[in-house]
Amino acid sequence: MDHCDVLIVGGGPAGSTCAWTLRRAGLDAVVLDKAAFPRDKLCAGWITPAVLALLEIDPGKYGRDRVCQPITGFRVGKIGGRAVAVDYGRPVSYGIRRFEFDHYLLERCGARLRLGEAVRGVEQAGRRWVIDGRFSAPMLVAAGGHFCPVARRLGGEVRAPVVAAQEVEFPLDVRQTSACRVEPEIPELYFCADLAGYGWCFRKGGFLNVGLGRVDGDGLRGQTAAFCDWLKREGRIPRDAPARFPGHAYYLYGDSPRTLLDDGLLAIGDAAGLASERSGEGIRAAVESGELAARVIAAAGGDYRRSRLAPYAEAITAALGPRQRSAGFHLVPGAICRLLGGKLLESRWFVRRVVLDRWFLHGDLDRIIPANGREPPARGCYPTDGGPGTRSGPPG
Repeated sequence: MDHCDVLIVGGGPAGSTCAWTLRRAGLDAVVLDKAAFPRDKLCAGWITPAVLALLEIDPGKYGRDRVCQPITGFRVGKIGGRAVAVDYGRPVSYGIRRFEFDHYLLERCGARLRLGEAVRGVEQAGRRWVIDGRFSAPMLVAAGGHFCPVARRLGGEVRAPVVAAQEVEFPLDVRQTSACRVEPEIPELYFCADLAGYGWCFRKGGFLNVGLGRVDGDGLRGQTAAFCDWLKREGRIPRDAPARFPGHAYYLYGDSPRTLLDDGLLAIGDAAGLASERSGEGIRAAVESGELAARVIAAAGGDYRRSRLAPYAEAITAALGPRQRSAGFHLVPGAICRLLGGKLLESRWFVRRVVLDRWFLHGDLDRIIPANGREPPARGCYPTDGGPGTRSGPPG
């Protein structure tokens, strides 16, 4: 039996950030993941400078051997309509390949890695968790994404709106590069007619990522194909771009039925259902919730009763608000949507100040944890003491 202080199921950004922070606090963490890294991961893959700062990643150094595409603007519109271009004149985000990014975070986290280990059985033996009769710890962290088997132990799964997405990422050859009008520094976002989802095309380094996501996947396959065909007719992407789009799914924060914690158990990232309700983006919440979970675990000092872990849920609720059953993913409230249709997407002010600054660059949200300080709080301290949250949108 392999014993440790904390078992983390899932080696993505949430799990690796949690492990990285736990190791800095002197705790022995083991990360289990069914995949062998590096592994393919479906994700449009852009992150804000605030995420890189929290992870202490210098984009210049990281980008020497990996894709780290500066994003200085966006083209935003409605599928089939005209787009509005917004130029910030400076990097406000960076494009990464999850194939590289997740592997980098996992390798540097300092935890013991057990990769290619699919979780088949989770049991409790006294105050310890036992996985597959092989791994044991008093503290268990669910970080395995939407389908995480550990997260499902936190409560009965009930039907709730799920974002379903299809996307593909592929290398551009010389001819495709010349035929692609998407500029590397300016990703393109196009919303569905009912504003209940959006498509994107994003060129990062020598790769192009194209996809579309909607709540509950209503007609997803047909809409993705139609979106891709429209991009080709418009000359935005090469005509021979792949036609097969793999899929994935996740909960939005407000609609997620997932419970965040129990005795000796925390859920983070997509396993906890923390994706942004406006953009569907989940990397920021994954990284921040992973660090927060580690800080709370370290502060608990080995006492992992639900009451000692409660500050984790309190801090998330304080930053993201209480969970409310929303109407699903909508760019604007239903009444405004019916009244104005896509007209708002033709307003440069609305696109920049609301769609981009607030919803996609997160300028309207407090961080889950404050940026000051890296060490976990002293035992018994609330993990967000020390000042108000900071903004993670573009400066200025």
